[in-house]
Amino acid sequence: MSFTLATWNINSVRLREPLVCKLLEEESPDILCLQECKSPVDKIPLEAFHALGYTHMVARGQKGYNGVAILSKLPLEEAGAEDYASLNHARHVAAKLENGVTIHNFYVPAGGDFPDREKNIKFGQKLDYLTEMRDAFHKDSPKKSILVGDLNIAPREDDVWDHKKLLKVVSHTPIEIEHLAATQDAGNWVDVTRQDIPDGPLYSWWSYRSPGWDEADKGRRLDHVWATSDIANSGHSSRVLRHVRGWEKPSDHAPVFATFDL
Repeated sequence: MSFTLATWNINSVRLREPLVCKLLEEESPDILCLQECKSPVDKIPLEAFHALGYTHMVARGQKGYNGVAILSKLPLEEAGAEDYASLNHARHVAAKLENGVTIHNFYVPAGGDFPDREKNIKFGQKLDYLTEMRDAFHKDSPKKSILVGDLNIAPREDDVWDHKKLLKVVSHTPIEIEHLAATQDAGNWVDVTRQDIPDGPLYSWWSYRSPGWDEADKGRRLDHVWATSDIANSGHSSRVLRHVRGWEKPSDHAPVFATFDL
């Protein structure tokens, strides 16, 4: 069984319903994982997605904030959702495909603007969220699983436009990178994107605040596709659809794709 999966922080699924439909029509991934849906589950515009063949969904939502959804052409069943760090936020949902693969869709907290948990509660929440993810993977080692989403951390030097300038900027600080690496190690997760594209700058997010985002190219790779080591070698054809960031009224994130032969 071969399937293509995409992950995309959509920054409001209702506001950007036309963009979701455009992506589904043009690229036709089998599975699309969305983050920051900013919608209760019952307000997600399913009719348009159903019309394009995406007749299966698992989701967690809340009004105006957060929210994660997995849209699929393939049959799937819900496999749970966790409230790490007890934030009462809709930041995780999981689904299982008929071939036994579990897909985890995450929206890790952004962490605010200042990288100090004593002065910025949001930064502490982010670190706590990652710590609880790590502990959960230690306790129950995942197998035959894929983890995707906006993890809000660019771990490598070539995952950001300027490593030295961003060392003290939330999303690329050493403590965040250490927490993400510990989480990855705990689940024996493989970074499929970088397995496929091992070298060179690679970004999936460009700030709305940066005029001329394409020319300046001050990006960061915040969106990730991981797989457990038992299936990671089945992943291939990874790509970031950079041009989607240039669509009219876009999300500030670009979709990330990968294909798996399982």
